[in-house]
Amino acid sequence: MKTHYNIIIAGAGGIAEAAGLIMAEWSKVTPTIYIGNRTLSKAQNVAKWIMEGTTKPCKVIAFHLDPSDISNEATAIFNNGDALLDCLPGSLAPKMATLAKSNNLYYANLTEYVAETYQIKAMAKNAKTGFVLQTGLAPGYIDVLANHLFQEFCKQYLVEQVDTLEFKVGALTNHAIAPHFYGFTWSPVGVATEYLKDSIVLRDYKKTSLPALSESARIIINGITYEEDLTSGGAADLPDALEGKVKNLDYKTLRHPGHYAWVKDQLKNLTNSKDPIADLQQIMQDQIPHIEDDQIILYAAVEGKDKNGVLRRHEIAKAIKPKQVGKHTLRAIQTTTAAPLVQAIQWLLETKPQGVVLQSQLETESFLNGEFITPIYGKI
Repeated sequence: MKTHYNIIIAGAGGIAEAAGLIMAEWSKVTPTIYIGNRTLSKAQNVAKWIMEGTTKPCKVIAFHLDPSDISNEATAIFNNGDALLDCLPGSLAPKMATLAKSNNLYYANLTEYVAETYQIKAMAKNAKTGFVLQTGLAPGYIDVLANHLFQEFCKQYLVEQVDTLEFKVGALTNHAIAPHFYGFTWSPVGVATEYLKDSIVLRDYKKTSLPALSESARIIINGITYEEDLTSGGAADLPDALEGKVKNLDYKTLRHPGHYAWVKDQLKNLTNSKDPIADLQQIMQDQIPHIEDDQIILYAAVEGKDKNGVLRRHEIAKAIKPKQVGKHTLRAIQTTTAAPLVQAIQWLLETKPQGVVLQSQLETESFLNGEFITPIYGKI
């Protein structure tokens, strides 16, 4: 941030605390940060954690935030705020976006939820402030990276269409044991949701949907074998933006080999479930441990023929580990998710667009080389 702002963070989980610390530590001018959460004590703990963790003077204020019953204190904070970083569950995103619109706040969220994103698009299309949606890791950074690859490929080889645009992310543990070959590094409900909701893809240049977990395959990245499969939400708006330009486009989630077979075995027992997402989440929570030591593996590739008919492929792969920010060490899932969110808010406050801005509409090179992005992902 180049000038002072009042920044509100909704939520007090791992991504919220990371976003607050990154803003406090890496902004040129430190903002005043407000942390709102349904459980006030949790917000207070995060506020204290940020102030103790930054090497710069920083004012962080905790407040009670109930999305269904906004208090007078919360109303006053929203009235005086400049921007809202929505780190609450995706189901609450339309409520928070509505609050942002009614208070003329710039707004960015993380959710991979497709239906909620469509709701916000409809609600905020005539907003006086800008709304960047789905701007975490996946959806988020990986979509901007994939779009950048597509644009650069077309420019370099003088073409307007490509055969394949594929992009994949895995939030993984460093080790994996049978039978599930997995450990939770982020929200169990987010995992269960992406495994069961349809994936939006391009096939033969046309947008369509495919069942999640319906295209399992193996891929080798930097010499290590991973599993990949279709999951929901990660493609953001690229299927809409690139329809007719890319023959086959999809987002897949990376896992250690053996994990998807285990998940499919669990789903066989849920065929008659009234709420399979909740039931799968419960099964995973009962059997899969939460693990702090994590890594993010991401991969994007574009393939097609140049103007002379020569088949070419461009790839980018990154492995991101935990990183120290200020006095705290943040997990890889925290930094890779929070940094694009903060970058989006900075862009909104500096450029002041109006209405909804989707991942395909971000200027790829400047965003990917942004001051909050590059310490985590490196420059493109």
